[in-house]
Amino acid sequence: MNKTVNINLAGIFFHIDEDAYLKLQRYLEAIKRSFTDSQGRSEIIADIEARIAELFNERVQNDKQVIGIKQVDEVIAIMGQPEDYIVDDEIFEDEPSTTYTKKTTKSKKLFRDADNSYVGGVSSGLAHYFGIDTIWIRLAWIILIFGLGTGILLYILLWILVPEAKTTAEKITMTGEPVNITNIEKKIKDGFENVTDTVGNAAKNVTESVGAVAKNVGNSVSNAAKNADFKKQTSNIKSSSQTFFDALSNVIMFMVKLIAKFVGILLIFIGAVALIALIIGLLSVGAVDIIHIPGLDLVDIANTGNTPIWLVSLLSFFAIGIPFFFLFYLGLKILITNLKSIGNVAKFTLLGLWLLSVIALVVVGIRQASEHAFEESYVEKAELPITATDTLMVKMTGSDSFHTSYYRNNGFKIRHNEDGEKIIYSTDIDIRVKSTTDDVAKIVIEKRADGSDFEIALNRAKKINYNYTFNNNTLFLNDYLTTDTRNKFSDQKVDIYLYLPEGMAVYFNNSTQQFLSYYKNNNSLVSRESTNHYLQINADDVTCLDCPKEDFEVDIDTPELKIDNNSLEINTDENNVKIDENGVKAKSESVRVNISSNGIEIESEN
Repeated sequence: MNKTVNINLAGIFFHIDEDAYLKLQRYLEAIKRSFTDSQGRSEIIADIEARIAELFNERVQNDKQVIGIKQVDEVIAIMGQPEDYIVDDEIFEDEPSTTYTKKTTKSKKLFRDADNSYVGGVSSGLAHYFGIDTIWIRLAWIILIFGLGTGILLYILLWILVPEAKTTAEKITMTGEPVNITNIEKKIKDGFENVTDTVGNAAKNVTESVGAVAKNVGNSVSNAAKNADFKKQTSNIKSSSQTFFDALSNVIMFMVKLIAKFVGILLIFIGAVALIALIIGLLSVGAVDIIHIPGLDLVDIANTGNTPIWLVSLLSFFAIGIPFFFLFYLGLKILITNLKSIGNVAKFTLLGLWLLSVIALVVVGIRQASEHAFEESYVEKAELPITATDTLMVKMTGSDSFHTSYYRNNGFKIRHNEDGEKIIYSTDIDIRVKSTTDDVAKIVIEKRADGSDFEIALNRAKKINYNYTFNNNTLFLNDYLTTDTRNKFSDQKVDIYLYLPEGMAVYFNNSTQQFLSYYKNNNSLVSRESTNHYLQINADDVTCLDCPKEDFEVDIDTPELKIDNNSLEINTDENNVKIDENGVKAKSESVRVNISSNGIEIESEN
């Protein structure tokens, strides 16, 4: 049964086995003796203890775990041994000789270098991490800030999330050097040199002290080298050399890390661009109710649910922006292994905010869709002062206040009327032509709109403004409809039905082409291809009165030929051609032709 000891190492409590504690204590005492005459002794020892505590923390899974001899040996192998370790063999004479094959590799971590900073030390930290001069990082920030505009947000996020290198161990890790006794000593002494450079004569004394320490260290190393067992050193070199498979494994791991870094950079870029775009959208669309931004009036007109635009913008920002923020954070975590965690409270708060935003947007979407759940129409009828014996001319007319392109669409626009008031403007108009047995032509204007119920839809349909005029047998139809902006855009449209008496002639001007049906159907006798022609209205069809006659052919596949003195006759099952003294007669399934001295007669069933 082993006895455990509770120790406080650099402000951190550990449970340690008694034997391990004694070995650690002897090790620390040996370190203290090796720095007896060194300037900055207390700082060096404090940083060494902080580094040992950090290494213990990495090996402890929970607060109750006890540190044993194995963990102490691993930490000593990483930290290295002071010069007194070789001289004072009695310190570890009761311990078996142990050979460590673990290697200390350089592993950089990203920190903010506050010692060489202008603002937050982000640039200096990145320069250490990527191994380049700080000036290039700062130039990159200038380009990002004044070029793409992403620099400010990215710098602030790195300033918040990247920790500052405060301890000596963190400053050494920032440069990629192994954190051991030698480097800790060197770092602290370099710090003393930097301080004494500004003091004057003290610099000379510090230099001499460092030189003396260096000389002692050199002598000690020389003595150790002389006293070392050559065979033992050779064995150590062989054991520490990499095999072929180790080298291959390192190459593979390097490629994997390189790909991971590229993925991290890609995630950071995507996340940053998306967040900046969302912020711009929030500041523009969300402010439409406060300040006038040209072009954003359409957003308010389309908002039939009357949900505040700033609220929709804010909910959209959280619903879309939070996933992109975590994407950005994931990219930083891939690149920066020691990145500060935002904490569970922040994570769960953002997750809850995201869920609430998504639910709220779903509710807003349902409310918006409900405004188009019902469609209602309002009908206006009138007779046209024209009879079946007259010819009706139909034209589309525009307005000086509105510009209508030749190719219409069913969307809506914002226009200003003669009084300067904003109105909704649309060209969603269809013309349908039908026949009637009445003697007088009629026009029916059907106005349609959507709403959350039939009453609201009917009210919106009634408020559609559409006009036409009739003069000298010419019907002038407006090529647009309007309604007040308070009615919102609710798929307002107008269907024009022209009921024309049978036998009436009608002429549709080319301006009506875009408002007629593509093809003839049960709802309309006139199609787009019939414009610019005089048409006669029949019961179920129209006849073109000025269309050119079509050519025809009489096909005779297997003729039965009869020839006599006065005539030539060719017969098949469906076709017949006869030429005699009276002229030429031809007959097919759908066409009859008679050419004689009286002229040419052509009859067609079509």
